[in-house]
Amino acid sequence: MGESPGQESGAPAYRRVLLKISGEALMGEAEFGISPQRLHYMAQELTDAYELGCQLGIVVGGGNIFRGVSQKAQHMDRVQADYMGMLATVMNSLALQDALEQKGLPVRVMTAIRIPEVAEPYIRRRALRHMEKGRLVIFAAGTGNPYFSTDTAAALRAQEIGAQALFKATKVDGIYEADPVSNPEAKKLEHLTYHEVLTRGLKVMDLTAISLASDNRLPVVVFDLLKPGNIRRALLGENIGSRVEA
Repeated sequence: MGESPGQESGAPAYRRVLLKISGEALMGEAEFGISPQRLHYMAQELTDAYELGCQLGIVVGGGNIFRGVSQKAQHMDRVQADYMGMLATVMNSLALQDALEQKGLPVRVMTAIRIPEVAEPYIRRRALRHMEKGRLVIFAAGTGNPYFSTDTAAALRAQEIGAQALFKATKVDGIYEADPVSNPEAKKLEHLTYHEVLTRGLKVMDLTAISLASDNRLPVVVFDLLKPGNIRRALLGENIGSRVEA
């Protein structure tokens, strides 16, 4: 542990990492909700990664259930819609916790909104203690405030727990200069600075999240969640996806 990314030794390149997973990743091929098959897949991927001995914090989005800026929420009060989105992240976190516990992993869900009958309240020192004891910690309910995305929550929690990197596991294999779906000729950008992401308007994470990562020199690694073994490879420091740093 503690070696620089890119090592070949088989030892983890990171001691502690914050992993951001989109809510949409839980849908599988469905239009909304949680796919049992995708949940099982993600639990297995995280189990394989956990065996490396790294300390893992996880933030799951809520877009598969409800998104505050979605078409369905356009005529709602934005604050009310965002709170509904936070509750959606709690549902996803509980589902992921259950899937991981079925694999035998120790997991705690901590929420930024107090729901003591459901999960622990987020307390930084308690979260650190859980991680030091080898427990996976899932941070739910975003930052607990409207107008802040789960990307921003991930960047914030990563700083609070002293993560050495922020992993964004997504549906594409990195950052592209344009949408690779609508433009198959779009070039993949493997190494970028925070400044390049901001000035080029690349949709890696929202601007607040990238700015927060930049201010604290937190490396952001973006990779394809749906390629088996990628979370483990990223933890080993292999050159996958795209990397954003100073």
